[in-house]
Amino acid sequence: MKAETISKCFIAAGLSNILGVLILSRLFTNEVMMNTQPEVMGYFGLISIILWGFAYIAVSTNYDKVPWLILVFAVEKVIYVSVYLKWFMSHSLSEVYDQDMFAGIFYTIYGLNDFIWMVFFGYIWGKLSQLKSLELSDFKNKN
Repeated sequence: MKAETISKCFIAAGLSNILGVLILSRLFTNEVMMNTQPEVMGYFGLISIILWGFAYIAVSTNYDKVPWLILVFAVEKVIYVSVYLKWFMSHSLSEVYDQDMFAGIFYTIYGLNDFIWMVFFGYIWGKLSQLKSLELSDFKNKN
């Protein structure tokens, strides 16, 4: 994957967090969305998701310099995917849609969205780790 494509993916990940929350929460006024999973998607949780989005965008041009932060992004997504799966196994999407279409859309896509970005961040971390390992190996061989 080209560096420019990777940078664009970091921006897309950030925008999916930021715009997804702002649009589907109707600028933090969608009570159904926030009350459906309040421990994760309450007001504080939604603000945190937006901040994560800004963090992804912030490293979009220098992600190769912060491989351990990229791993943190992947782990953060593992947590959100796990929490989503637990919620999904014991709740009904149709009940959420019955209360609010935007909340239903949010709960339909958030687990898959986080899974996709989890795989992306994990892949990028793996590639960066390989490069760092090769650089360290080259350094040791030259000295």
